Amino acid sequence: MQVFVFVLNRTEHLEHLLQEFTNQGLTGATVLDSKGMARILHSEDEMPLFYGLRAIMEPERRSSKTIFMVLEDEKVETARRIVNDVTGGLEHPDSGIMFAMPVTMVEGLVKKK
Repeated sequence: MQVFVFVLNRTEHLEHLLQEFTNQGLTGATVLDSKGMARILHSEDEMPLFYGLRAIMEPERRSSKTIFMVLEDEKVETARRIVNDVTGGLEHPDSGIMFAMPVTMVEGLVKKK
């Protein structure tokens, strides 16, 4: 098993992404609001008025969504393909990052019968 993590910067893709995960049998994702270090540091340097105006003009860009799920090894490639299909690929600047890591222990997963 692996934990699959995807930080989605272009949050307008979130619903489509989750729907595609579901369509391919990838369920049990957890979605958290997140903000990258560069955004936090850059925000503090701006004058509050201008930061507020930018937040109004680009409300979907104020934060990212971090999606993670525990997957069987063979399903990680499916998740990777879905992310690239929905987002158009992560080679574009500020699109996101994904990775997977081995899981050495897990409890609480309910297996389908």
